[in-house]
Parts: sequence; structure tokens; C-alpha cells
Amino acid sequence: MSTFLGMPAAPPRSPYGTGHLRGDRTFPEAAHDELRNEQLRRNLGRATRTIRTKRLDVTGELPDWEQLRDAGSAIKTDTMNRLPELLEQLERKVTERGGTVHWARDGVEANEIVTRLIRATGSSDVIKVKSMATQEIGLNEHLEAAGITPYETDLAELIVQLADDKPSHILVPAIHRNRDEIRQIFLDEIPGVDPGLDNVPAHLAAAARAYLREKFMTTRVAVSGANFGIAETGTLTVVESEGNGRMCLTLPDTLITVMGIEKVLPRHQDLEVFLQLLPRSSTGERMNPYTSMWTGVTPGDGPQDFHLVLLDNGRTAALADAIGREALNCIRCSACLNVCPVYERTGGHAYGSTYPGPIGAVLTPQLAGMHAAKNDPNSSLPYASSLCGACFDACPVKIDIPSMLVELRHQHTEQSGTTAEKLAMKAAAGVMSRPRLFTAAQKAASLGRAVGGRDGTLPRLPAPFSGWSDSRDTAAPPKQSFRAWLSSAEGAETMRAAAEAGAGRTADTPEEDR
Repeated sequence: MSTFLGMPAAPPRSPYGTGHLRGDRTFPEAAHDELRNEQLRRNLGRATRTIRTKRLDVTGELPDWEQLRDAGSAIKTDTMNRLPELLEQLERKVTERGGTVHWARDGVEANEIVTRLIRATGSSDVIKVKSMATQEIGLNEHLEAAGITPYETDLAELIVQLADDKPSHILVPAIHRNRDEIRQIFLDEIPGVDPGLDNVPAHLAAAARAYLREKFMTTRVAVSGANFGIAETGTLTVVESEGNGRMCLTLPDTLITVMGIEKVLPRHQDLEVFLQLLPRSSTGERMNPYTSMWTGVTPGDGPQDFHLVLLDNGRTAALADAIGREALNCIRCSACLNVCPVYERTGGHAYGSTYPGPIGAVLTPQLAGMHAAKNDPNSSLPYASSLCGACFDACPVKIDIPSMLVELRHQHTEQSGTTAEKLAMKAAAGVMSRPRLFTAAQKAASLGRAVGGRDGTLPRLPAPFSGWSDSRDTAAPPKQSFRAWLSSAEGAETMRAAAEAGAGRTADTPEEDR
């Protein structure tokens, strides 16, 4: 007698239609509109150039910068290889220190857990900090539907929230807004703001500070994300630059942290590496102005009720991909966005996901899939790159984003069924594998010179090749193919002369140097 346990199933992706891991349009469609926004392009160009310059300055100061990158990459790779045991260790340590750990398979479960915990406190308001994971799962929208008002306390996140907008950058969510736009948002949305408010950055920050200070002092529940979770000690870490994180993490009675399972690190000592890599790669600073760490609950000090929600939401599916799992090494520094020529021109909204730029182009399809529906917008993300490799050079943990983009393109092609491109490639393979047919095709192609321009290029190619000529110059066919030239008297004479010249150089070279 034998028992059939069934075939192993692939880990689930993030549920279709939930959160913010899929846009409404493909990347080319969205980018086409974003490229028309000249203000956006000016804002992005100025901001990314500034951050790039600062980053190069502070990383150039360290003689061991490449060794730090190697160490960061090794630690994250080791973490992914041991992720289940490290997560269990983290749970034990958090529980030992008075915290409560919740496991969320996806964003739906995470939203329900957080909502239930907030309701249990009797509060109808919640302050938030460092909440990219909660943006991913659409927590704010879920809380509002449940009658709970969330308040973003990071200045850029606040701007995005007040404008009913979407983040466009991992580090600077409101990078697409200028000072005049922010001033108007504050005048329209912040109650009691001075009607004479101008666009001076210090004055705008003061207006936001006055608005948020009241929220900090009166709200009893906070929701945070986490940059790192230490399995060895159960310690959670948030790094930020405005002090709002410190307020959220110390003043409320209840703290709920939503952390992606990939954020765990094995040892407390590992922070030595990442607290050097992260600030230099993200803001171009030598260290973060505020680095907050907490371990469970400390009687009489800080929140007395701590909950850690460990979020999967497709991360196990990414971990199961032998190549794509490297995307989970990301520490959300945004260095790849700041060097990407595609992101600099289109901005983050074109990607349709909480995670824009090069890392978003590989991480989003890993978490949410590329074929969840017909013409899935996520299937266009791996093509949102020139494969220039700048993202790989900038990544502090050496994620090989270009190689993952190529692999995702391969996966997309394999899962797309019969397409015009596949048929064209199959036809080309059939022609090239038959010498006589290939020679005939070359002769036929040479007739294309008749429609070539004076610059030696062809006009727009017919479908299905028009997509190529729409964005590239297409050279007109030569008068004579290489094979025809090689078999001609001129070709034979040229090759003979080259062989004789090579033989002469060999004879003149000393034997020990050959």
C-alpha cells in the first residue's frame, strides 16, 4: 500500500488585483504619456543627478567600498539560502522579548491582521513610517475602507498622500513634484495652514511639522516598516532622516511592524556592513541621521504592545526561482533608479508598481507574476531597460539586474505561446539552416537598396518589423553579400594578400615571443 502525497505546487504569487504590484497599462503605453511631462523630466533629471554626484563622492572615500559590496552580497545570499530557519529564529527572539509575531501569506492576510490589531486598541487613527511594504499591499486603502484614518509621517509620503497621488521613487516618493506644487497641495489639504505660505523649503517643512506634531502626540497606534530584522536578537531596525520614525517608534502605546520576509539578517554584527552601504547608496550620506532599533517590549519605555507581521506576498515564489531570487537581496536603496537612463526620463509611475526602476522591473514580476491575465502589464516590465548595466555597477549588494531582465524576457517568451516574433524567428532559422535558400534570400534582400535613402538607411519597415524601424535606423542592404564578395576574384586576392602579410609578420617575430 502506498500513499500519494500529490505533486509539489509552485509557491503562490501576490494575488491578482490586490495592492500596488500591477499597473493598468503596459510600460510603453504609460511611458509614452510620462515623456510628454516636461516638468517631470526636469524634476527627475535634477534630483537624480544630485543624488548620483553625492553617492560617488561618499563611496569614493572608502578604500574598501568594493569589499563592503562583496560582504553585503554574501550576507544576503546566505540569508536567502537559510531563510526559513532564520525567520523561525527571529520569531522566537521577538516572542521571548514580549512581542507577538504574525505570518501573512499575502497582502490580503496582512491587511486583515493589521486592521484587526488596530481595532482591538479602540483607535480610529494610525500614524505610519517607512511603509513601502504597506504601500505594496494597499494597507492605507484597506484601513480607510474599515473606517481607520492612516497618516503618513515621512514628508514625501505625506505629500503623496495629501495629493491622492502615487509614489514615484523608492527613496524620494514625491520626486516628481516641485515646490510650487507642494505649496498648493498643503494649502488645499492641510487644515489651518497659513494662507500666506510660500514655496521656501524650510517654510513648507515647518507647515508639515506643525500638522504632524499634533498627530504624533495624540495617536496611540503606529504602523512601521523595517529596513532589517535581526534573527540573532529579534531586533528590528528603521533608518530615516527626518526624526518622524523616532516619534512613531517611541510615542504610541501600540506598534505594528509590517516586514517583508527577505529583510531578515542573521546576526546583529551584519548591521556593520549594511549601515555603511545603505546611506551612501541611497542619500549619498555617510550615515543616517536617525537609526532606530528596538527589541520586543521594554516595560515603561516605548510601545507596550508590539506586533511583527511577516509578509510573504510572492516572496517565496521569487525565492523558488533559481535566478530571480537574487532580487530579494535588494535593500531598497534606490541607487539603481538614480543611474538608470530609462527611469530618469519616464519616472516611477510608468512602472505601475510600488517598486519602480530597474529593481522594480525584476522584483515586481517575481512577486506578482507576468501572466496573471491576458496582456498582463507586468509582462512589459522586463523590457523597460536598455541593459546598459549601470544598475549592476551601482547596486551596493551587486544584484545582477541585467541578467535577471534577460531571464525574465526569456520566461515571458516561453510562456507567451505562438507570437508573430516566434514565427518570424522560426522562419529565419529555417532559411539560415539551408545554404541555397539563404543565398537566395540575400540576393532578394539586396533589392531593398532601391528604396534606401541617401544616408544609406531604409524607411519604416513593414509589419511585423515596423517596431524595429520605429526606434532605430535600419541600414540598407549592401550591394554584395560577404559570401558573394569572398567567392569573387577581388575577395580571393584580398584574402591571399592578408595571408602573405600575416606570414611575413610571423617570420619577423622572435620565436620566444610567438
